[in-house]
Amino acid sequence: MKILVPVKRVIDKDVKVHVKSDGSGVDTANIKHSMNPFDEIAVEEAVRLRENDAVTEVIAVSVGVVQAQETLRTALAIGADRAILVETAEELEPLAVAKVLKALVDKEQPRLVLIGKQAIDNDANQTGQMLAALADFSQATFASKVQLDGDTATVTREVDSGRETLTVSLPAVVTTDLRLNEPRYVTLPNIMKAKKKPLESVTPFDLGVDISPRVKVLKVTEPPQRSAGITVPDVAALLDKLKNEAKII
Repeated sequence: MKILVPVKRVIDKDVKVHVKSDGSGVDTANIKHSMNPFDEIAVEEAVRLRENDAVTEVIAVSVGVVQAQETLRTALAIGADRAILVETAEELEPLAVAKVLKALVDKEQPRLVLIGKQAIDNDANQTGQMLAALADFSQATFASKVQLDGDTATVTREVDSGRETLTVSLPAVVTTDLRLNEPRYVTLPNIMKAKKKPLESVTPFDLGVDISPRVKVLKVTEPPQRSAGITVPDVAALLDKLKNEAKII
């Protein structure tokens, strides 16, 4: 059984982002990038499933600029068997990414797609669900536990009321949540081994996918700065300010 694991190159979670002076987007020049944390969890889970003999091959996939090869090499160092980069300089919307992944699903025929529930740059939380719809796969989102058993997957997922357990038929798309696992530390020997693993590069055109945007960004602005807080002497003063100044009660 093959597992396909899409990974995204994003601005590192510890970097403070700034908007370009012309308001056209976020400034990414000379900014540290890394793998989307939710996708890293997906790679780790896929590798664990292979180590437990539940699957035979883990394929990491990324859609983006040529520098995304570094992200794929990280996935290979974690333990993925091979990688595919769909290279494009365009800023893709979730639907376009889902279409590209659908083309790769048709090509590779995986029984399971493990993907982070969302990317920390746009927080869209759309690509996994769109891919499931396009590929006509079963889906389970926000997974905190995944078990494979023959032609089914049992997924424990996080919901507003707590947790629920679903059993879905394969092939399926499962999106990963933070509590699924703790990704392993990538060692230097594994980083060196990753350099020798196969990494294929294609383009959306090669896959016959139209990635034309459907949304136009008019302007990007930073959120307004919050004013400094104040201290109040007692509850009565707090209630007075909430009612007469903040006007929220």
